Amino acid sequence: MEQDILLSVRDLRVSFRLDKLSKQAAFEAVKGISFDIPLNTTVALVGESGSGKSVTALAILGLLPEENATVLPGSRILYGGRNLLELSRAHLRDLRGKDISMIFQEPMTSLNPVFTVGYQIAEVLRLHLGLSPRQAQARVLELLNEVGIPDPLAKSLAYPFQLSGGQQQRVMIAMAIACNPKLLIADEPTTALDVTIQKQILELLAALQDRHHMSVLFITHDLAVVGEIADQVVVMRAGEIREKGSNDQVFNQPRDIYTRALLQCRPSPEHRPQRLPVIEDFMQAGTLPPEPAERSRGLSGSEPVILEVRNLGKSFFSREGFFGQREFKAAHGVSFRLRRGKTLGLVGESGSGKTTVGLTLMRLHEATTGAALFEGRDLFAMPKHEFKAYKRRIQIVFQNPYASLNPRFTVGQILCEPLLIHGIGGSEAERMRLAHELLERVGLDEASYHKYPHEFSGGQRQRIAIARCLTMKPDILICDESVSALDVSVQAQVLNLLQDLQDEFSLSYIFISHDLAVVKYMSDEVMVMNQGEVVECANSDEIYLRPRHPYTQRLLNAIPKAGERIRGQINAD
Repeated sequence: MEQDILLSVRDLRVSFRLDKLSKQAAFEAVKGISFDIPLNTTVALVGESGSGKSVTALAILGLLPEENATVLPGSRILYGGRNLLELSRAHLRDLRGKDISMIFQEPMTSLNPVFTVGYQIAEVLRLHLGLSPRQAQARVLELLNEVGIPDPLAKSLAYPFQLSGGQQQRVMIAMAIACNPKLLIADEPTTALDVTIQKQILELLAALQDRHHMSVLFITHDLAVVGEIADQVVVMRAGEIREKGSNDQVFNQPRDIYTRALLQCRPSPEHRPQRLPVIEDFMQAGTLPPEPAERSRGLSGSEPVILEVRNLGKSFFSREGFFGQREFKAAHGVSFRLRRGKTLGLVGESGSGKTTVGLTLMRLHEATTGAALFEGRDLFAMPKHEFKAYKRRIQIVFQNPYASLNPRFTVGQILCEPLLIHGIGGSEAERMRLAHELLERVGLDEASYHKYPHEFSGGQRQRIAIARCLTMKPDILICDESVSALDVSVQAQVLNLLQDLQDEFSLSYIFISHDLAVVKYMSDEVMVMNQGEVVECANSDEIYLRPRHPYTQRLLNAIPKAGERIRGQINAD
């Protein structure tokens, strides 16, 4: 039986005018795509960055930037018998939030920091439904309770920065469903969340959809998430639809080579190939490459110890009253050994203390208690001028390559600055030569030397950040969520690069991540943290096959598994 259609996209084409320096007058980001969103159905729009997913969503809502975006003639977005592209601003304003609403990827940039969350939700109710302040306040508490936020009254009076990332996303969902919309657009709503919070958000969206009989357009690059929530899947690449069909068909019998490539690029908890395949491997060959050999991981116990951490503790203090202070223990009693040429994976939810441990080892935070022994010297006890020599040998790659590179420096300056500071290279020409070698080592051409960070993609910027760390020829590299924001194919490229560097230089990694599949692929040993404490530590295969601690078991159960439908489970219950 044919499903009733809520919204139809027909021959949608969107172009962006480029700057005057570009030889190309315009760039076509969406190239004549067509798909339907049936009633009470979740349609997933999947693809890498630049595929046109978010541009399509913004076109539906009429939120494309007027200064440089153009919806080309012949495009239609049909809703309720009307073409949304022909509506006036006033009509679109009435439609947005009331009939069609959107959850954006980053709640902290979507929520106003100077207003309480209760005020921001109430504003939607007053504008679209005309509720009185008293009625709006009562409805706000109902909505916060519905999306699972504890103590709704207290949280309604809180500002966005006072809530966790998961709670901020729940506030965004409450705002989006406030007027009982018929279509909810969710643009990468779980990308930056831990696996347990991600699962909670997906379950919440599925429950709300059934309760309110909404349709959902779910935008993501993570096919594992899609497999849990979507009824239908639309796969996009470079502004075109490569494949569309039911969830079962796309996951079990994908027809397009690009879809098959996306499914293969993501690390699997069941397999650990020598190298992860990337999209171009499939697209150039036109078929799936042969199964690569498995890479063995784990510790025998005989590997030399390069870093031993004993009873590390880090507390933060806040003022309480006039004279008192409150202590928050971000990490306490953390002990572990890092072996030369091996990888220690550090996992746990946000607030578990993972990043605090990494930053404290770099002395970007000063330890409250404990010792970190590197070649017999305690890194925490030595004076700062002595630590400078050791700082060369312990480097960190941060999560956000956009924020960790100076936008005013060329790549050459970014790479040569640490060489100059630490007296590496006898002349400017020598430092330039070393920088060129490093760029080649991380897969970037010589022309990159004279470019600025904004001229590179996210994956390329992360390569530059890794090259900057390698200028110091470190023994230890701390990777703090360094691939969490990358598309699956770019992520595979960076993970392969890290593995190649470890094989060549015997680097030791502390790999911090909330993505358990990635951690298993990269790690020889995995340490699980919860509320600042280590709850379990074992060889990576052992901890995934036989987790002992209930918290570890809960983390592993939250890993998205394609084909295990959240919505189906909820309906069955």
